[in-house]
Amino acid sequence: MTETGKVYIIGAGPGDPDLITVKGVRAIGRAGVIVYDHLVSEELLAHARKDARLIYAGKKGGDHTLPQTEINRLLVAEARAGHIVARLKGGDPFIFGRGGEEAETLAAAGIPFEVIPGVTAAVAVPAYAGIPLTHRGLTSTVAFVTGHEDPTKEKSDIDWAALAGIGTLVFFMGVKNLPRITAALREHGKDPQTPAALIRWGTTADQETVTGSLADIAALAAARGFTPPSLLVVGPVTGLRETLRWFDNRPLFGRGVVITRPETQAESFAALLREEGARPIPFPTIRIVPPETWTELDAALERLPGYAWIVFTSANGVRYFLARLRERGGDLRELRGIRIATIGPATAGLLAQAGIKADLVPAEYISEGVVRAFADHDIRGKKILLPRAAAARDVIPAGLAALGAQVDVVTVYRTVAADRRPEELIALIAAGKVDVITFTSPSTVTNFLAIMGPAFSLPATVKIAAIGPVTAAALQKAGLAVDILQKTYTIPGLVAGLRNHFARPG
Repeated sequence: MTETGKVYIIGAGPGDPDLITVKGVRAIGRAGVIVYDHLVSEELLAHARKDARLIYAGKKGGDHTLPQTEINRLLVAEARAGHIVARLKGGDPFIFGRGGEEAETLAAAGIPFEVIPGVTAAVAVPAYAGIPLTHRGLTSTVAFVTGHEDPTKEKSDIDWAALAGIGTLVFFMGVKNLPRITAALREHGKDPQTPAALIRWGTTADQETVTGSLADIAALAAARGFTPPSLLVVGPVTGLRETLRWFDNRPLFGRGVVITRPETQAESFAALLREEGARPIPFPTIRIVPPETWTELDAALERLPGYAWIVFTSANGVRYFLARLRERGGDLRELRGIRIATIGPATAGLLAQAGIKADLVPAEYISEGVVRAFADHDIRGKKILLPRAAAARDVIPAGLAALGAQVDVVTVYRTVAADRRPEELIALIAAGKVDVITFTSPSTVTNFLAIMGPAFSLPATVKIAAIGPVTAAALQKAGLAVDILQKTYTIPGLVAGLRNHFARPG
């Protein structure tokens, strides 16, 4: 007999993937089946096991992928089959999330379950809009209300007269009924001039906020074309928004930034972009894979004591070099007596994490900068190991050879085309969701053009950013104009370049 599994009913938060609880992330990582809703950030699915089954159960504007009764049946069936199930719901599952109904079904079926609370939209969305729900001197009472009751009810359960006397009101799912909600509050004594705010897609880079009064917020929202998901806040605290707004006034807020670098390297870039308010759009054009053979590197590792220097030109070179060293049974002690040079601080930082201090980091983070930095060192007759990508410029080996060194170039990784469809990006561009496409190496340029095809044409509204002059040259050679090129050739420098560009008037 199959042992019964367990269901975790998890609050995923209101949209920002960073707002999920640590306990929620752990439960996702344990689950073999994940049933998730429309408003759940798909970034959270990255925490799932590779073998987990993902089941979309979204409800959008009355269009239910799975009816609630089917969701309930599915949870019971999957648990009875012995699976650990993560039921991932937007916001908090017990605040207008029908989590209570799902828990009742599981309890009736004798299925073990656990509820993991989430950050409710009622609190997070106003906070991201700069609106505190309580404030000394303004209000000390708050009520959460659904703006969309069960349509089968003969009479509303909402006590409008009682609500009219509460300091701050937060209405969920109230856009369609906004005129009725505001009218009912006014009819029951709420001052028509009470400040109000409607917030759409709160806590995400698509967040929009319209402010007004109870008397005109419905008309203002209609004029702006506001649609779900939106949250209505009514009360004097909404008047603090302009003073306390912090989220939607950041330099890159709402900007769609396409990341073409490999998926394994995109997260740190995406995190920096989110800090500035941008919407990262992963569109990896290359994948990093091992070399076709380890013969070259293995031979170099056998003669490591003979090298005076090792030059690393990328973080990928560091990762694959050290991984192969360890696979062969070696460790960092084999590098004793060898000096280390890197092309820039990011590569040096990765080495530092492994316990290796770089002896030489050039002032200019390009191949030419590495050669110029070595001009101050006597390397005549010395052997230098250069572990790098299969296809790379010959600036460093040629430059170091000209300084009298003997350079051994070995392949430690390759870049190959990623499996992406051009339609993915074309649809986002057509919807106005893309503001800039970033390129971090010539190979990202080459493979981007190969993926998009010769007929692709970039609209003038979409800008191009390059991490450095070598990548910029590859873009220009391909006939693409470079709009953003900063002086510091690093990912933080690239983010600073984007920030400076979009901060300029016009």
